[in-house]
Amino acid sequence: MAFRKRNKISAEFSMSSMTDLVFLLLIFFMLTSTMVHPNALKLLLPQSQNQTAAKPLTTVSITKDLRYFIETKQVSFEEIEPSLQQKLGESPDIYISLHVDESVSMKEVVKVMNIAKENKYKLILATRP
Repeated sequence: MAFRKRNKISAEFSMSSMTDLVFLLLIFFMLTSTMVHPNALKLLLPQSQNQTAAKPLTTVSITKDLRYFIETKQVSFEEIEPSLQQKLGESPDIYISLHVDESVSMKEVVKVMNIAKENKYKLILATRP
């Protein structure tokens, strides 16, 4: 009687499909990372040696051409107070980070500080180290 050997199951693992998958994922992440835009305005902040540990809830920015932003949304000066009230409400101990270009006059900074004082918001002036 002639018996045929049964086919043995191979215990080898082919890595070629895994390398293809990793290569495709690498390409995907490289392409999507270039499409991400940072949510920050380019401001030349004043210099300081001190830093605070408080975490601000939102940011108000003033550019050198006197445009106002709440986070990345441009608003007029008259819209700052209602926008902050809508976003922050009446919660106690709210911190707002104020980002101001160093060429902006102090008069504009004080106007935003007055809004924060009237609504009892705590204001942090952002600086660069």
